Amino acid sequence: MIKNLTLVISMSLMTLISCSEEQIEQNNEENINFQEVLSTRQINDAINETASKEHFYWSKASLQQLWSAVKNGNDLVSIGFGENKNDFDKSTSRQANQIETSLLELIAKYENVAIDKILVNKSSYINQFDVIIKNPNTLLALRKHKNIRYVEPADYRYFDHEPNNRSSSGCGYGSSTISTADFTQDNLTNSKIPWTFAKHSITAAWNKGAAGQGITIGVIDTGLSSGQSLMNGSGFASGLSTGRTVSRFGIFVNSIWPWSTTTDGVNDLCGHGTSMASAATAPRSNSGMPVGVAYRANLISYRAAEDVVLNGYHEERGVQRAFEGLGNNANVRVISMSMGHIFSSGRIEDGVRYANNRGKLIFCAGGTSTSFTTFVGVIFPAWMPETVAVTGIKEASTYQKCDVCHVGSEIDFTIMMEKAVTNKHVPVLSYYNNQAEYVGGSSVATATTAGIAALVWSKYPTWSKTQILSRMRASSQFNPKNSQFGHGMINANLATN
Repeated sequence: MIKNLTLVISMSLMTLISCSEEQIEQNNEENINFQEVLSTRQINDAINETASKEHFYWSKASLQQLWSAVKNGNDLVSIGFGENKNDFDKSTSRQANQIETSLLELIAKYENVAIDKILVNKSSYINQFDVIIKNPNTLLALRKHKNIRYVEPADYRYFDHEPNNRSSSGCGYGSSTISTADFTQDNLTNSKIPWTFAKHSITAAWNKGAAGQGITIGVIDTGLSSGQSLMNGSGFASGLSTGRTVSRFGIFVNSIWPWSTTTDGVNDLCGHGTSMASAATAPRSNSGMPVGVAYRANLISYRAAEDVVLNGYHEERGVQRAFEGLGNNANVRVISMSMGHIFSSGRIEDGVRYANNRGKLIFCAGGTSTSFTTFVGVIFPAWMPETVAVTGIKEASTYQKCDVCHVGSEIDFTIMMEKAVTNKHVPVLSYYNNQAEYVGGSSVATATTAGIAALVWSKYPTWSKTQILSRMRASSQFNPKNSQFGHGMINANLATN
């Protein structure tokens, strides 16, 4: 920790570094007193205080908080740039290359090093790059620059500094004997149809031929288990699920070093990604295992993070790259992500908007907490207007959120996924072959809703995402939205009429 560091920064001193008046706004002398770099506890307390009232963005943090988070995060900074706040897409940005070069030169001058000594990574598709910054003057200059959209600590690991910090990681490799009360036997195969499907009239939609055929769902999560044959290769296209494909990508770098680039592969090392992909797309076959909602949809799985709690540089960058990749894939129509954070990440915001602008219908989990994050409402990025936020509710005659689910005004849809008496959740394929398990929370609600969207799109393949979303809303219980549960439960049968 750096202590007793007092910086008196004035704009007159900053003109010693050759920057034009157009690059940096000229204000009166600005005195900033850094008595010490804040501790991680102090930083987290400031984040928690804001997050308990409103959404936290690093732009709301003081320069001292920003500087302290950078120092506690390997000096790594994420920079978003452009001519304005909406100028994030390099393919449509008129001056992306010029602005990027100008900013890197500016940072190099402030840091008094060559550009190749500070540049860690830059996106090929978004106006964003990562740099090492060790001089607080640089942060101040960047915050005042007209072409900066955001300046954020890129590797501040909030959850590492909280008690029970991984209690909501969502990982698990267990299996369960699925109770006969929690499924119905498929009359065409011996698949298990999860109890929640009847609550949303999913099998009725199947009977009309809407099963996700021709639609590709992208799942951004922890990957796919190589040991679950029904989610790989010929097993994925077995039974009534013939003629479809599954693809796997691994972009997560499992390293504490930001400059590392070697990924750890496509395989799920957590279990959560396999469960979510299963809930959305597991085959309707003679395996005797649970079937997914869109059993004829194609699947693209991205291993983008270690677990569902997005924490640190490589997880956030992995999610950004997954949205870029799915955004660039013309076959993808639906994206499901059951991961998130309690505060915003500019790079992930850019990735979401990039995919959204390419016509993808994006479903994100509203939040699931079993520990200290229960004070937060709908989590990021589900709170973004470009995403469709989903949460889970109990089996009841009135709307009651599931025991660990978040609710709030940003929620769009709910899925009934928690039994009233037994508290059992949704049966899905297990991490291991020939085994099943129960999964719950807003995670399975999100994957289920993504599957329903694929059903509707397979019925109306020429429709736009706006039309699909409008049909889903019109086929749900609340119109206008409920203040906590959005449009409520979707009726897949009505949506596919």
